[in-house]
Amino acid sequence: MIFAGFFSCGYQLAFITAHFPAMIAEMCGPIMPGGMLDSVGISTTSILGAVAISVIGLANIAGSIFAGWLGKRYTKKYLLAAIYTLRTIASATFILMPITPTSVLVFSLVMGALWLATVPLTSGLVAYIYGLRYMGTLYGFVFLSHQLGSFLGVWLGGWMYDLYGDYTLVWWVGVGIGAFSALIHLPIREKPMNISAVAA
Repeated sequence: MIFAGFFSCGYQLAFITAHFPAMIAEMCGPIMPGGMLDSVGISTTSILGAVAISVIGLANIAGSIFAGWLGKRYTKKYLLAAIYTLRTIASATFILMPITPTSVLVFSLVMGALWLATVPLTSGLVAYIYGLRYMGTLYGFVFLSHQLGSFLGVWLGGWMYDLYGDYTLVWWVGVGIGAFSALIHLPIREKPMNISAVAA
Protein backbone atom coordinates (compact mmCIF):
# COMPACT_ATOMS: atom_id res chain seq x y z
CA MET A 1 0.00 0.00 0.00
CA ILE A 2 2.90 2.36 0.72
CA PHE A 3 4.42 1.39 -2.65
CA ALA A 4 1.16 2.05 -4.50
CA GLY A 5 0.48 5.29 -2.65
CA PHE A 6 3.86 6.83 -3.43
CA PHE A 7 3.20 6.42 -7.16
CA SER A 8 0.98 9.50 -7.33
CA CYS A 9 3.61 11.63 -5.63
CA GLY A 10 6.01 10.95 -8.49
CA TYR A 11 3.30 11.39 -11.11
CA GLN A 12 2.14 14.78 -9.85
CA LEU A 13 5.57 16.22 -9.10
CA ALA A 14 7.22 15.18 -12.35
CA PHE A 15 4.24 16.23 -14.45
CA ILE A 16 4.14 19.67 -12.85
CA THR A 17 7.90 20.14 -13.06
CA ALA A 18 8.02 19.21 -16.74
CA HIS A 19 4.74 20.61 -18.07
CA PHE A 20 3.38 23.26 -15.69
CA PRO A 21 5.40 26.19 -17.12
CA ALA A 22 4.20 25.39 -20.66
CA MET A 23 0.65 24.90 -19.39
CA ILE A 24 0.73 28.33 -17.74
CA ALA A 25 2.13 29.96 -20.87
CA GLU A 26 -0.74 28.53 -22.93
CA MET A 27 -3.74 28.47 -20.59
CA CYS A 28 -3.21 31.32 -18.12
CA GLY A 29 -5.02 34.61 -18.50
CA PRO A 30 -2.93 37.67 -19.40
CA ILE A 31 -0.81 39.64 -16.97
CA MET A 32 -2.14 43.17 -16.72
CA PRO A 33 0.31 45.84 -17.89
CA GLY A 34 1.20 48.12 -15.01
CA GLY A 35 -0.14 45.65 -12.44
CA MET A 36 1.70 44.32 -9.40
CA LEU A 37 3.29 41.36 -11.23
CA ASP A 38 4.30 43.51 -14.17
CA SER A 39 5.91 46.02 -11.81
CA VAL A 40 8.26 43.34 -10.45
CA GLY A 41 9.28 42.10 -13.90
CA ILE A 42 6.73 39.29 -14.39
CA SER A 43 5.34 40.61 -17.65
CA THR A 44 4.53 37.42 -19.58
CA THR A 45 2.96 34.06 -18.78
CA SER A 46 6.25 32.40 -19.78
CA ILE A 47 8.03 34.27 -16.99
CA LEU A 48 5.14 33.44 -14.67
CA GLY A 49 5.68 29.73 -15.40
CA ALA A 50 9.29 29.97 -14.25
CA VAL A 51 8.27 31.95 -11.17
CA ALA A 52 5.61 29.34 -10.34
CA ILE A 53 8.25 26.59 -10.21
CA SER A 54 10.44 28.71 -7.94
CA VAL A 55 7.48 29.43 -5.62
CA ILE A 56 6.86 25.69 -5.44
CA GLY A 57 10.50 25.12 -4.50
CA LEU A 58 10.47 27.80 -1.83
CA ALA A 59 7.25 26.56 -0.22
CA ASN A 60 8.58 23.00 -0.40
CA ILE A 61 11.31 23.78 2.12
CA ALA A 62 8.85 24.82 4.81
CA GLY A 63 6.34 22.09 3.92
CA SER A 64 8.88 19.26 4.14
CA ILE A 65 10.26 20.43 7.48
CA PHE A 66 6.77 20.89 8.92
CA ALA A 67 5.65 17.45 7.70
CA GLY A 68 8.67 15.84 9.37
CA TRP A 69 7.83 17.66 12.59
CA LEU A 70 4.21 16.49 12.41
CA GLY A 71 5.32 12.92 11.69
CA LYS A 72 7.03 12.72 15.07
CA ARG A 73 3.80 13.64 16.84
CA TYR A 74 0.91 12.18 14.83
CA THR A 75 -0.01 9.04 12.90
CA LYS A 76 1.97 9.10 9.66
CA LYS A 77 -0.56 7.24 7.51
CA TYR A 78 -3.27 9.78 8.34
CA LEU A 79 -0.92 12.67 7.65
CA LEU A 80 -0.08 11.12 4.26
CA ALA A 81 -3.76 10.61 3.49
CA ALA A 82 -4.39 14.24 4.41
CA ILE A 83 -1.55 15.49 2.18
CA TYR A 84 -2.77 13.49 -0.82
CA THR A 85 -6.33 14.69 -0.16
CA LEU A 86 -5.20 18.32 -0.04
CA ARG A 87 -3.20 17.84 -3.26
CA THR A 88 -6.27 16.36 -4.92
CA ILE A 89 -8.51 19.22 -3.79
CA ALA A 90 -5.93 21.84 -4.81
CA SER A 91 -5.45 20.30 -8.26
CA ALA A 92 -9.16 19.87 -8.92
CA THR A 93 -9.94 23.41 -7.77
CA PHE A 94 -7.16 24.86 -9.90
CA ILE A 95 -8.27 23.20 -13.13
CA LEU A 96 -11.98 23.90 -12.52
CA MET A 97 -11.46 27.63 -11.98
CA PRO A 98 -10.30 30.12 -14.60
CA ILE A 99 -6.50 29.99 -14.72
CA THR A 100 -5.25 33.45 -13.82
CA PRO A 101 -1.87 34.75 -12.61
CA THR A 102 -3.28 34.87 -9.08
CA SER A 103 -4.61 31.30 -9.17
CA VAL A 104 -1.27 30.11 -10.57
CA LEU A 105 0.68 31.66 -7.69
CA VAL A 106 -1.78 30.50 -5.02
CA PHE A 107 -1.76 26.95 -6.42
CA SER A 108 2.05 26.98 -6.60
CA LEU A 109 2.27 28.03 -2.95
CA VAL A 110 -0.19 25.35 -1.81
CA MET A 111 1.26 22.57 -3.96
CA GLY A 112 4.77 23.59 -2.97
CA ALA A 113 3.92 23.23 0.72
CA LEU A 114 2.68 19.69 -0.04
CA TRP A 115 5.39 18.93 -2.62
CA LEU A 116 7.90 16.72 -0.79
CA ALA A 117 6.01 16.69 2.48
CA THR A 118 5.27 13.05 1.66
CA VAL A 119 8.95 12.04 1.74
CA PRO A 120 9.75 12.35 5.49
CA LEU A 121 6.41 10.73 6.30
CA THR A 122 6.77 7.86 3.81
CA SER A 123 10.37 7.11 4.81
CA GLY A 124 9.39 7.47 8.46
CA LEU A 125 6.51 5.05 7.99
CA VAL A 126 8.79 2.46 6.40
CA ALA A 127 11.32 2.85 9.21
CA TYR A 128 8.65 2.66 11.91
CA ILE A 129 6.96 -0.46 10.55
CA TYR A 130 10.01 -2.41 9.38
CA GLY A 131 12.84 -0.97 11.44
CA LEU A 132 16.10 0.60 10.35
CA ARG A 133 18.00 -2.58 9.50
CA TYR A 134 16.46 -2.94 6.03
CA MET A 135 15.48 0.71 5.66
CA GLY A 136 17.68 1.37 2.62
CA THR A 137 16.41 -1.61 0.66
CA LEU A 138 12.73 -1.23 1.56
CA TYR A 139 12.61 2.50 0.97
CA GLY A 140 14.45 1.90 -2.31
CA PHE A 141 11.59 -0.37 -3.43
CA VAL A 142 9.02 2.19 -2.34
CA PHE A 143 10.89 4.96 -4.14
CA LEU A 144 10.85 2.87 -7.31
CA SER A 145 7.09 3.43 -7.34
CA HIS A 146 7.71 7.18 -7.11
CA GLN A 147 10.02 7.02 -10.12
CA LEU A 148 7.57 4.95 -12.15
CA GLY A 149 4.96 7.59 -11.42
CA SER A 150 7.43 10.30 -12.45
CA PHE A 151 8.03 8.60 -15.77
CA LEU A 152 4.31 8.24 -16.42
CA GLY A 153 3.56 11.84 -15.45
CA VAL A 154 6.13 13.31 -17.83
CA TRP A 155 5.46 10.90 -20.70
CA LEU A 156 1.67 10.92 -20.43
CA GLY A 157 1.66 14.70 -20.22
CA GLY A 158 3.47 14.99 -23.55
CA TRP A 159 1.54 12.19 -25.22
CA MET A 160 -1.89 13.49 -24.22
CA TYR A 161 -0.91 17.02 -25.19
CA ASP A 162 0.01 15.76 -28.65
CA LEU A 163 -3.34 13.96 -28.88
CA TYR A 164 -5.69 16.59 -27.46
CA GLY A 165 -3.81 19.88 -27.70
CA ASP A 166 -3.93 20.72 -23.98
CA TYR A 167 -3.15 19.34 -20.52
CA THR A 168 -6.66 19.12 -19.07
CA LEU A 169 -7.18 15.36 -19.34
CA VAL A 170 -3.74 14.41 -18.01
CA TRP A 171 -4.31 16.86 -15.14
CA TRP A 172 -7.53 15.02 -14.22
CA VAL A 173 -5.66 11.70 -14.33
CA GLY A 174 -3.36 13.18 -11.67
CA VAL A 175 -6.38 14.21 -9.59
CA GLY A 176 -7.73 10.65 -9.72
CA ILE A 177 -4.39 9.08 -8.84
CA GLY A 178 -4.02 11.52 -5.92
CA ALA A 179 -7.44 10.52 -4.56
CA PHE A 180 -6.44 6.84 -4.86
CA SER A 181 -3.26 7.50 -2.86
CA ALA A 182 -5.22 9.26 -0.13
CA LEU A 183 -7.52 6.25 0.24
CA ILE A 184 -4.91 3.50 0.04
CA HIS A 185 -2.95 4.87 3.01
CA LEU A 186 -5.90 4.52 5.38
CA PRO A 187 -5.81 0.69 5.82
CA ILE A 188 -2.04 0.58 6.49
CA ARG A 189 -1.31 -1.06 9.86
CA GLU A 190 1.05 1.45 11.42
CA LYS A 191 2.74 -0.66 14.04
CA PRO A 192 6.26 -2.09 14.26
CA MET A 193 6.73 -5.47 12.59
CA ASN A 194 9.24 -8.05 13.79
CA ILE A 195 11.17 -8.66 10.55
CA SER A 196 13.34 -11.37 12.08
CA ALA A 197 10.28 -13.37 13.09
CA VAL A 198 8.72 -12.96 9.65
CA ALA A 199 11.96 -14.06 7.94
CA ALA A 200 12.18 -17.11 10.18
